[in-house]
Amino acid sequence: MTTPFDITKETYTRFTFERNDRILTAAITSDHPVNGVDAAMHEEFGRVFTDLQRDSDSDIIILTAKGRAFCAGGDFDWFDEQISNPGKFRDIAWEAKRIVTSILDMEKPMICRLNGAAAGLGATIALLCDIIIADERAVIGDPHVKVGLVAGDGGAVIWPQLIGFAKAKELLMTGDMLTATEAKELGLINYAVPTEELDSKVSELLTKLQGNPKWAVRWTKTVANIPLRALAAQMMDASVGWESVSNYMDDRKEAVDAFREKRKPNLTGE
Repeated sequence: MTTPFDITKETYTRFTFERNDRILTAAITSDHPVNGVDAAMHEEFGRVFTDLQRDSDSDIIILTAKGRAFCAGGDFDWFDEQISNPGKFRDIAWEAKRIVTSILDMEKPMICRLNGAAAGLGATIALLCDIIIADERAVIGDPHVKVGLVAGDGGAVIWPQLIGFAKAKELLMTGDMLTATEAKELGLINYAVPTEELDSKVSELLTKLQGNPKWAVRWTKTVANIPLRALAAQMMDASVGWESVSNYMDDRKEAVDAFREKRKPNLTGE
C-alpha cells in the first residue's frame, strides 16, 4: 500500500498551500514585492511540482500567487550574485531543467490563476500549465534578452508551440511584454477576464474538469504532453547551456545595471 504524502507537511518558504476538497491551491508567496525568483524560490520550483503530483489528497492543482504579481522573473540581487560568481549560475542548471520537466511530467491537471505580472521564468511556468486564466490587468512576457540572458529556462520550448515560431521568436528576441488580452488573442493563454471575474472563471473550469472521470482527464493530459516532454528533452540541455554562457558576457552586467537604473544600456557586443 502506498504511503500517503501530504505536501503541506513539507518545508516550503516560498509557497503556501490550501485545500478545498480534492482541489489544492499552491500560491507563490514571498517577501519580494513582485515574487521575484531568488535562489530559495528557484530551488523550491525545482521540487514543488513533483510534490504536487505526489500529494495524496488532491486531484486538481491551482497555481497562483499572493500579492500584486504572479512571478516577475529573477530578483536583481540574485542576478548580481550570478554575474560576480558565474558558478552560482552553473549550479542551478539541473534545477532549471527539472522545473520544466516536472511540470510536463505531472499527471494532475493544473490551472494557472494568473493574478498579475508573469515574466521570464514566471511566464514559462504559467504557460506550461494546462489552462491559463488571467486577470485582464496582468502582463506576460519573457524579457530574458533585456537582462542579457538567453531565454533558456523553458521559454524557447513553450512559446513557439503556443503561438507559432514567427511571433514567438519576435517576442523572445525583443523581450516585449503582452497584456493578458493580447496574450489571449494570440492563443498564448486561455482566458483574460476582469479582476472580479477571475475566481468565478477558475471555478467554472474546475467544475468542468471535476465533471469528467478523473483518470480520463489525467491521462488525456499525459498523452497531450508527450511531444512537449520530447521537445524539452531535446532542447533543455542546450538552452540552459547557452543561457549559462550568456551570463559571462560583459553586456550581461551592463544590461542588468541599465534595467535597474531605468536607462538605455551602453552595449558593446561583448
